[in-house]
Order: sequence, then structure tokens, then C-alpha cells
Amino acid sequence: MAVAERMEETKGAIISLLTDAYQRRDRVCMIVFQKNQSRLVLPPTNSVQLAQQALGDVPVGGKTPLSAGLMMAHNVFERDRIIHPDVMPLLILLTDGAGNVSLNGLPPQQEAQLIAEMIRQSGVRSLVVNMEHASFDQGLAQNLADNLGGPCYKLHELRAEVLYQTVRGELAS
Repeated sequence: MAVAERMEETKGAIISLLTDAYQRRDRVCMIVFQKNQSRLVLPPTNSVQLAQQALGDVPVGGKTPLSAGLMMAHNVFERDRIIHPDVMPLLILLTDGAGNVSLNGLPPQQEAQLIAEMIRQSGVRSLVVNMEHASFDQGLAQNLADNLGGPCYKLHELRAEVLYQTVRGELAS
């Protein structure tokens, strides 16, 4: 229940970012990782309407195949880089950092950190929004952000407008 509430807190900021991306002709994609797999629920697009629709259908809770989501993000970035070599990608990862499903038998946390490092080495800028409640935070989202080479923001510190301005600042840098 708390996860769903925290996710709802971020949707206003994400919709503001989507509107801003549309005005700048940026493209967004959305990957959901849940149960035992990741799904590309929105291929790269500049359609705010499609993005809002995909955002409305984001499930929360359950198993977290974090590695699968990160690997899919890496693959989407690599494919898109071929089509749009002038685009500077930015990964915005909403997670508690606690992956518990592995792709290839490594411990899930170790595997996610290795994939995060691969994303960083490919030149993708990243930021992590830690969705974990402060009283349960084990530092996993921060570890993931460190491996991605980007900042980690705590959701309870970021209300919709602050989250929007924070991501805008990252895009501008």
C-alpha cells in the first residue's frame, strides 16, 4: 500500500516531465519490471498521450526483476543510439534498489550492480529516485545510483514540483 501511495506521489511530476519533453521534442520510453520479467510498455516516443496512458497502467508491488529492467533499458538505449546518434539519453529509475530476481544465476543485487555499471560505461546519464520508505531504507537504491554514476534522490524529499525541477536540472546539465 505504501509503495502504491509513493508511486502516486511521483505521477504528477512525471506527467510534467512528459509535457516538457514533448515541448522540447524529446522522446521517452517506459519499462516496467515486475514478477519475473521486464516489459517495454512504451517504446521511445514523443507522444504525451501514450506516455500518460502507459504511466496510468504501471503496476506496483510483487517480485522485482531489477536486472531484467536494467538490461532492457540498456538494450533500448543501444538500439535508439543507432537510430538517433545525437540524442543524449537519461535513465530515470524509480526503485527501492532491491532486486530479487536474477537473469543468470548471480545474486540479484550483484547482477543489478554489474548491469548498472555497464549502463554507466555506455555513457548513459542516470538518476535514481529511491522509492523505499525512509524507515526501511537499506541503502540499496544509493548503491545502484553509485554504480550508475548518478545521483540518488529520496522520494520523501521530493514532492511533485521539486522532483520535476530536479530532473529538469539533470537534463540541463
